Amino acid sequence: MNYNLVEELTWRGMLHDIMPGTEEQLQKEMTTAYIGFDPTSDSLHIGSLVPIILLMHLEKSGHKPIALVGGATGMIGDPSGKSDERNLLDEATLNKNVEGIKSTLSRFLNFSSEENNAPVLVNNYDWMKEFSFIEFARDVGKRITVNYMMAKDSVKKRLSGEEGNVGMSFTEFTYQLIQGYDFHHLYKSHNCLLQMGGSDQWGNITTGTELVRRMNVGQEAKAYAMTCPLITKADGSKFGKSEGGNVWLDADKTSVYKFYQFWLNTSDEDAEKYIKIFTFLDKKTIETLTAEHKEMPHARLLQKRLAEEVTTLVHSKEEFENALKASNILFSKSFKADIKTLDEKTFLDVFEGVPQAEISKEELSQLNMIGALAAQTNFLASNSDARRALKENAVSVNKEKVKEDYQLSEDDLINNKYIILNKGKKNTYIIKVS
Repeated sequence: MNYNLVEELTWRGMLHDIMPGTEEQLQKEMTTAYIGFDPTSDSLHIGSLVPIILLMHLEKSGHKPIALVGGATGMIGDPSGKSDERNLLDEATLNKNVEGIKSTLSRFLNFSSEENNAPVLVNNYDWMKEFSFIEFARDVGKRITVNYMMAKDSVKKRLSGEEGNVGMSFTEFTYQLIQGYDFHHLYKSHNCLLQMGGSDQWGNITTGTELVRRMNVGQEAKAYAMTCPLITKADGSKFGKSEGGNVWLDADKTSVYKFYQFWLNTSDEDAEKYIKIFTFLDKKTIETLTAEHKEMPHARLLQKRLAEEVTTLVHSKEEFENALKASNILFSKSFKADIKTLDEKTFLDVFEGVPQAEISKEELSQLNMIGALAAQTNFLASNSDARRALKENAVSVNKEKVKEDYQLSEDDLINNKYIILNKGKKNTYIIKVS
């Protein structure tokens, strides 16, 4: 083995529960392990980065990872950690989501590798679609008692009426059996001995290990379980959310600039924890970085390195450098020249939410500074407000101070269509020229 996986995950704070015998099995031989991904969307957000990184660690330590996309289980919905029933997805939406998730996973795991421990991608719909209800009830349902299923926390919470829960349908009750059958199927077809996932999955995963043993009586079937903690933020707010909602792994849902900013804006306490979980930096590097950060926290060394590593992992070195450039441009001494090097998409991401006014190229040639600030844009309440700001030397065009007699022209255009106006340090406006 390349390194002891359990030791590695433990110092990184990525181990929550582990079934006895799991570490010994991983030390003994190359072991196949799987994690399931729920196709509730056509992409994955940064909460899913933890199981992806778990599979990457598994592969790096010489074991064989299987990523399972839940095309069948996605039709039902996992009750774990949920207080009410999920809406069922139609087949077209589900298929689109499954393809989207496969595409995302392929950026992190090379499913076409020739290595002995090459990652494998499977969809449980492929083996569940032919299963008749009678066969399932007889072959699978017979093996696990209702008492065993009722004892699981995910079921108990839903049936107890806690947290405004409204009970549980038979459909969701069977979820742990279907997930358990996945483990049995992968045990038979891929000699898969270990299932991993988030700590909220412990009940479903242990049902799977039980089912593997009960459906393979006499074969001394071995099945193991391991979970990682659910990621939290030090202030108690939900991890993976920004003001605009989920932080996604696909640039068309969360731009690379915004993705980079999310990690850059992490608190000191969270950055110290996340750099172990979300990067592959070794222990010595992380300890040195953490010590340096504590000596000069204002330099935000941890946040900068965390943002660099995760953005490069998820997007690419080139995309990271573009996001870094965009972040630095706002404070650049050569702003006017530098801002023109940004592509339009990144420019719009940087200035998202900034008030905009649109004018034509003909209007631009006749636009004086009063009109640019008030009369034709309504950025400021009145022409006299504009005149006052100009007299106070508080106005800049593309970060360069201007007076009332300044004439805007096509030379001021960024990406041939934008001009940035500032009044003081805090008020920014964009003129879009079409």
